[in-house]
Amino acid sequence: MVDYHAANQSYQYGPSSGGNGAGGGGSMGDYMAQEDDWDRDLLLDPAWEKQQRKTFTAWCNSHLRKAGTQIENIDEDFRDGLKLMLLLEVISGERLPKPERGKMRVHKINNVNKALDFIASKGVKLVSIGAEEIVDGNAKMTLGMIWTIILRFAIQDISVEETSAKEGLLLWCQRKTAPYKNVNVQNFHISWKDGLAFNALIHRHRPELIEYDKLRKDDPVTNLNNAFEVAEKYLDIPKMLDAEDIVGTLRPDEKAIMTYVSCFYHAFSGAQKAETAANRICKVLAVNQENEHLMEDYERLASDLLEWIRRTIPWLEDRVPQKTIQEMQQKLEDFRDYRRVHKPPKVQEKCQLEINFNTLQTKLRLSNRPAFMPSEGRMVSDINNCWQHLEQAEKGYEEWLLNEIRRLERLDHLAEKFRQKASIHEAWTDGKEAMLKHRDYETATLSDIKALIRKHEAFESDLAAHQDRVEQIAAIAQELNELDYYDSHNVNTRCQKICDQWDALGSLTHSRREALEKTEKQLETIDQLHLEYAKRAAPFNNWMESAMEDLQDMFIVHTIEEIEGLISAHDQFKSTLPDADREREAILAIHKEAQRIAESNHIKLSGSNPYTTVTPQIINSKWEKVQQLVPKRDHALLEEQSKQQSNEHLRRQFASQANIVGPWIQTKMEEIGRISIEMNGTLEDQLSHLKQYERSIVDYKPNLDLLEQQHQLIQEALIFDNKHTNYTMEHIRVGWEQLLTTIARTINEIENQILTRDAKGISQEQMQEFRASFNHFDKDHGGALGPEEFKACLISLGYDVENDRQKQTGSMDSDDFRALLISTGYSLGDAEFNRIMSVVDPNHSGLVTFQAFIDFMSRETTDTDTADQVIASFKVLAGDKNFITAEELRRELPPDQAEYCIARMAPYQGPDAMPGALDYKSFSTALYGESDL
Repeated sequence: MVDYHAANQSYQYGPSSGGNGAGGGGSMGDYMAQEDDWDRDLLLDPAWEKQQRKTFTAWCNSHLRKAGTQIENIDEDFRDGLKLMLLLEVISGERLPKPERGKMRVHKINNVNKALDFIASKGVKLVSIGAEEIVDGNAKMTLGMIWTIILRFAIQDISVEETSAKEGLLLWCQRKTAPYKNVNVQNFHISWKDGLAFNALIHRHRPELIEYDKLRKDDPVTNLNNAFEVAEKYLDIPKMLDAEDIVGTLRPDEKAIMTYVSCFYHAFSGAQKAETAANRICKVLAVNQENEHLMEDYERLASDLLEWIRRTIPWLEDRVPQKTIQEMQQKLEDFRDYRRVHKPPKVQEKCQLEINFNTLQTKLRLSNRPAFMPSEGRMVSDINNCWQHLEQAEKGYEEWLLNEIRRLERLDHLAEKFRQKASIHEAWTDGKEAMLKHRDYETATLSDIKALIRKHEAFESDLAAHQDRVEQIAAIAQELNELDYYDSHNVNTRCQKICDQWDALGSLTHSRREALEKTEKQLETIDQLHLEYAKRAAPFNNWMESAMEDLQDMFIVHTIEEIEGLISAHDQFKSTLPDADREREAILAIHKEAQRIAESNHIKLSGSNPYTTVTPQIINSKWEKVQQLVPKRDHALLEEQSKQQSNEHLRRQFASQANIVGPWIQTKMEEIGRISIEMNGTLEDQLSHLKQYERSIVDYKPNLDLLEQQHQLIQEALIFDNKHTNYTMEHIRVGWEQLLTTIARTINEIENQILTRDAKGISQEQMQEFRASFNHFDKDHGGALGPEEFKACLISLGYDVENDRQKQTGSMDSDDFRALLISTGYSLGDAEFNRIMSVVDPNHSGLVTFQAFIDFMSRETTDTDTADQVIASFKVLAGDKNFITAEELRRELPPDQAEYCIARMAPYQGPDAMPGALDYKSFSTALYGESDL
């Protein structure tokens, strides 16, 4: 049954009408005025009147048969008003006043007036149609009244792409028949004469009913009969016209064709509603099936993991010790294999189990389902407790293994430690006795003697250090004896030999020291002068080497101050040269005195000075080198001084220009920031002002080009710093680019606000109110709101985040509403506010721009599936019944989801129950956790 219930919008039909129709498509009143004028002439055409009679009679019968009756003659059967009132009740779904059952003319007129009053109550103004004409059987007025009813209840509410009524129906036909050849629907008369348009409509929605490719344009009677017969047989659309009536008329009646076509529209729109309802149910059932699958997976994974833990813990608690190290090491290797191979997959399973549990709970919450409760003992907390027990057993087992292995290894370790320390000590003592007995000091010089004494002192220190090792060897041997080590005899023998050798080395060391000290005193006198020479020659030689290195050192300076510092240091160095020359002569005099004493006492010196390699020849050679390098250094410093003076000029030149351009850019940035938050004039005025401001910025570009040229000269001179300005060329470039970007972005924001205002229908006053609220809470004037500022701004505009709607109380203005919110302590829900923040701040930057704020305030909310919507969808599939059958579910839903519903729906128990009836209401509420499924 087609639903023709419509909203009570007022339309006027007739010559004086001026009302507007619903939706797009022009003035419905004007259209009906033209129709009325046209009817006065066209209804006189017998062919058109015949077509209207047939069509209107069939249309009325298609509705009256729902009440178990019909009409034969449209002029006569409506005269008493009874069937006319019954027709209006069927098509409107409303009850009319009780009719009068009398046979007199006044009773008939009263009944017809009740019907006409009902039509007028639906916003239809009847012009020139009175009850008397209908009671008298006036064919023209009766057909006009029926056409008015058809327009109001069958055609008026047709809406396609913002067009309605006749234009909407015509557009629907054009859209549906566009892909078909030889079909070009431009009206409701000539375009339908060859019958192809009727067949195309049926084939577009039910292709299995029509073999469209076999139809021929030159056989209109066959085409029309085929379409009418198929529609009557399969689509429950009664045959309203004869093919011969349409073909035999030069121009078929438009009203008849429109009435016939509207039946096709309503037949197919009902099928589309059923398909939409089926899709909604499929979506809900798919979510439920997926959730059940996740629940089953969780239960299976939890059972498997708990079973593995129960099997593993007894193995870890087995603490029976083994007799050998090899057996204990095998146990340790088995434990490590458990850690590397067996446990990691279980760790991954545990992690995946928790992830699946959280994912399932999230999906249930998002689809308005109750939370999932695992079976007893399989909660995430239960698994964590078992896992904690497993790790405690694992830790205790590992500690036990390591302690046992350490206990068994200790004896072998002590024996090996004794052997190692004994071998090291024996290797150290090898050759030491022969060295202490050697008499090499008898032919040595004083320096050799001193060297031998220092070497002997080092040996004595080494000997004392080895005392600890000898004591450790003895202690280990003692411990092995106490532990009854099987090879204690060999250990004791070797230990005794080491101790005896140690005593002998101590005696030889003392004897050699006395001999070395006696020989040293005999050569000290001759050696004093050599020592004095060495003490003074070494630092002087180092000074000359440092001087030569400094004089030849390459220098890199970047400022005039640095080069002047180098020149000052060089002048100071030159002032020390006379003192250095006197020190050189004193050192050479010491060497000559040592030679004179050796010659006068006939002492044969063995070679050169033993305390230094610096000879008088070396000292003189290096002094001459220093004298040559000083003037070369003077020349290099003067050249660098000239270069730095030139660089200083370039720095000052660049700094002078940069100190002008840099503050100018900064000032412009601040001015743009002020302009972007001020509300001077309309958005178009602001846009014009910003574009003029942009042109003034672009005109400043030559100053930047001049600065680039000066910067290029600085780079060519390899100048890297400039104390005369804080601005670098990179800073200037970045500032300039940011300035251009900021002004372009600000212009774009204004343009986007204009687009938003025009697209969303926001008035200039609303836009200013949004901007004023945004600026009020933008305390730092940064052009963006933080979360708390954004929340306060929403509340100030009367936005109820908890209901995701803008809430206005009565007729209060926004100021009154803000005061009410503040006085009642109204607050925003955290969860809902976080959802809103994810919309206006998808990148999670923590800031809400004005454009995002405007987009949000103009965005319409979307609805979500609810239990009531699913119940309504099932009711559509059930044909408005309070129950549904398995056959209807299998016809409308995919097989797997149809069977899913049949298996879970309880039998329907209502008063209108029938065999096989299923209760879809309780099933729908169970899907959303409002009852048990």
